[in-house]
Amino acid sequence: MALDFSDDRRMSRKAMKAELLDAETELQLARAWRDHRDEQALHRLITAYMRLAISMAGKFRRYGAPMNDLIQEAGLGLMKAAEKFDPERGVRFSTYAVWWIRASIQDYVMRNWSMVRTGSTSSQKTLFFNLRRVQAKFEREAMARGERLDPPQLREMISREVGVPVHDVEMMEGRLSGSDFSLNAMQSSDEDGREWIDALEDESPQAGAEVEQAHDTAQLRDWLVTAMNGLSDRERYIVRERKLREEPRTLESLGEELGLSKERIRQVEAAAFQKMRKSLETQSKEVFHFLT
Repeated sequence: MALDFSDDRRMSRKAMKAELLDAETELQLARAWRDHRDEQALHRLITAYMRLAISMAGKFRRYGAPMNDLIQEAGLGLMKAAEKFDPERGVRFSTYAVWWIRASIQDYVMRNWSMVRTGSTSSQKTLFFNLRRVQAKFEREAMARGERLDPPQLREMISREVGVPVHDVEMMEGRLSGSDFSLNAMQSSDEDGREWIDALEDESPQAGAEVEQAHDTAQLRDWLVTAMNGLSDRERYIVRERKLREEPRTLESLGEELGLSKERIRQVEAAAFQKMRKSLETQSKEVFHFLT
């Protein structure tokens, strides 16, 4: 089933003309969809409650998202509610659907508020949608008492009220204080001014660091090969299977393969490591640490 959300005004007018379902009809439609996947029943149920979805979408217009997009997200939340609704719980569909509609709209607003992700945890979401309201409430109360709250004091009060750390309040204030800017924008109006992207630190490995890392890796490999060459064939095989495989073998599996007890494999492994330590102690602490 597909719903057309292409024109929010047309959709709103259509929703206002939709039927009002009584509890018994709503129950029958929900059962028909749940038990028989009756798409006509689903369409009728969703159409009847699109006015609820549109009404909730309108409450989020202040976040700057297009109303048509908000209605689409509200409709998706409504359809999710219909999919998961259990008509035997004794709860009206509208009561159940409110949560899914609000969650769908909030997720959309937070995804599109900024190119930089605003937050995804439940506490961050609560802070995002309640920061301004709680802040305004405390400021009104302080004004009524003839007081003036300084920013640190206000952040502390918001932190306690919403139940999040003060640091989260500070970060959210910064994220809500302005919109995104292009990294290609000029830092000044001067002709020789540079773009903001030029001020970003280059996090890619530097040439010198790459050369040093390649040299150290080659040296460590040589030391390890030298130490391994001092082992017997069986010791070398056990060390390789126990330490150098992506998924190390167990003592038991090696014992079964070599016809030895698990304890004997452990002893051979310990003896091999002791030989390698003597070879490596004077050459490389990094490889020595790897073997411990």
